[in-house]
Amino acid sequence: MSATYHYRLLNVFAESTFGGNPLCVFEDARGMDDATMQALALQFNLSETTFILPSTVAQARVRIFTTGYEMPFAGHPTLGSAHVVRALLGTGDALSLEFKAGVVPVTADGDVWRFVAPAAGGPRTAPSPLPPAQVAALLGLAEQDLAAAPMWVDTGADQFLVPLVSVEAVRRARPDSATLDLWPQSSLGRKTAYVFAFDTRQANHVEARYFFTKQGGGVAEDPGTGSACANLGGWLVATGHALPARYTVDQGAAVERPSLLHLAVSAQGAIEVGGRVIELGRGSVTIEAPGRSLLA
Repeated sequence: MSATYHYRLLNVFAESTFGGNPLCVFEDARGMDDATMQALALQFNLSETTFILPSTVAQARVRIFTTGYEMPFAGHPTLGSAHVVRALLGTGDALSLEFKAGVVPVTADGDVWRFVAPAAGGPRTAPSPLPPAQVAALLGLAEQDLAAAPMWVDTGADQFLVPLVSVEAVRRARPDSATLDLWPQSSLGRKTAYVFAFDTRQANHVEARYFFTKQGGGVAEDPGTGSACANLGGWLVATGHALPARYTVDQGAAVERPSLLHLAVSAQGAIEVGGRVIELGRGSVTIEAPGRSLLA
């Protein structure tokens, strides 16, 4: 026996065909077990792959897998999956998706999608386990490049945020792969760093980069990270920034995948992240039942 599953390839936070963060979305994952989802995520080798399932509390339930583990929530998988759910179910431009982190409202204006971060009760924060000078050194920077103390922020997925003094410092960051054992580790066991700076030359503009450790060693860079952008909103709330606030966030230029993210934080602290979704292609995979010989 075999089963065929259909998928779509999309770019999220994209302003051009080959911009943004790539995503694979499986349209109907009924019949897949966890091992199959994990194997498919590794097969496609993208930062995340999502699997759409029925839900009793939302238009669809979405499971998110990296190449190594499942995530409770992530930003660009939310927007890309919503784009596919709208096409499949004809839901219109307002829908909700169920994740392990909770039910997330998603809305669209054409192909520009926005989600509200699942941060009931406000962002959760924790201080850096490392002194500022050491954090800077891990990123190939000096302590004077830091604009404030690094901290953990969680508005759906906990990440390590490092505010820098300038866009130039963001562009100069070069993580030291020889010191990965020293990097702070998230609740999922992931080592990441989201560096950002407010652009003094453009009002309401932020430049950001997101680094993460790869399976097998080394550091990779994510082109567009919606959950980290949401955590930037959480950082604004946690540090007493004037609200409401609205920013555009540029990310991905360093890896030749320019991404544009929209961040809005209401006066009450609700965090909304958005960006354009472009569908690139569709396909299917056929999976043989375990133990079946291809020569049978």
